[in-house]
Amino acid sequence: MSRLRIFSEAQPQQPLSVHTEHADVASELTKAGVRFERWEASQPIAPGASQEEVIAAYRADIDRLMAEEGYQAVDVISLKPDHPDRAALRQKFLSEHTHVEDEVRFFVAGAGQFTLHLGDKIYDILCEQGDLIGVPDGTRHWFDMSEAPYFVAIRLFTNKEGWVAQYTGEDIAERFPRMTPHGSATAA
Repeated sequence: MSRLRIFSEAQPQQPLSVHTEHADVASELTKAGVRFERWEASQPIAPGASQEEVIAAYRADIDRLMAEEGYQAVDVISLKPDHPDRAALRQKFLSEHTHVEDEVRFFVAGAGQFTLHLGDKIYDILCEQGDLIGVPDGTRHWFDMSEAPYFVAIRLFTNKEGWVAQYTGEDIAERFPRMTPHGSATAA
């Protein structure tokens, strides 16, 4: 289940609000200028599907976003708990950073946690299968995939170089909750 927790920047221990209904999550994020949608595959995706199969299953939605927003490139990222570089990959995304383009991710399988720093609020979004999030360019944020990552995500880019981050140098990400492994009883 998708989840949005909104925190005060000054109080990482207790959320100001928690939303678990997809419509509520989408409404709150829309107010904050963040795109959040639910997509469904036009054909079933089997575990181990190739990048081409994944993109083909969501081609209509991908083409719509590419036409609407001018995205130039699309790819698929897939990580499982046994990935040999999972710790290094996780660390790469855990520090607060921005991009000069929107960061758009659609979760085909599994889950990931985007945390956005908007003004004096922190928006912590657990994205799961079927969720698309569009983090606007220039938004301070970080991403966690947990110590045991499991997700497949379609990524869309306006920059043909792909993912390029500008780190803020702030340690705020260290003060807020990390993602627990997907399916964990403590993931609430």
